[in-house]
Amino acid sequence: MNAPAFTRTDPALGEFALRPVDPAADAPVLHSWVTHPKAVFWLMQDCDLAAVEKEFTRIDADPHHDALLGLHNGTPAFLMERYDPAHRELVGIHAARPGDVGMHFLTAPTDTPVHGFTHAVITTVMESLFAEPDVRRVVVEPDTRNTAVHALNKAVGFEVVRTVSLPSKDAYLSTCTREQFLATRGDR
Repeated sequence: MNAPAFTRTDPALGEFALRPVDPAADAPVLHSWVTHPKAVFWLMQDCDLAAVEKEFTRIDADPHHDALLGLHNGTPAFLMERYDPAHRELVGIHAARPGDVGMHFLTAPTDTPVHGFTHAVITTVMESLFAEPDVRRVVVEPDTRNTAVHALNKAVGFEVVRTVSLPSKDAYLSTCTREQFLATRGDR
């Protein structure tokens, strides 16, 4: 099992940690998440287990893309992907600057939602990205129909730059600088 690459403690919800995805070992849990109806915007609804493992193996081999499994108090609970927008996802659409990093995140489906959990997840994701000193700005491209994630993005400091057409969706290209994120936390 991979050691955590990042950990933080949420005062109300406990420990959140990120570790690199192990494509073979983590494929069953990731498959259950990315094919769940809640994950429609992840665009893997029709994938079988082998396709999920293949996709995360591809990401693992890509020098410009990483997948990390998120743990809540030691239990798998969310997924984070980070990518270099100068080389993946937004090439030709977004003028990437030095210090830009792209991000996706997905919380595991649950029948017992915990108040504030998804906000704690996105806070963990953002803190992990900004823990890297070279990261100056996080770039995302959520589907225009994904209203839940738009609210979360706004809560942690993202601003919509413009609507863009990507091969699989229309998206709100949005950015969040370190300063914008810290301002939402009261840490100036």
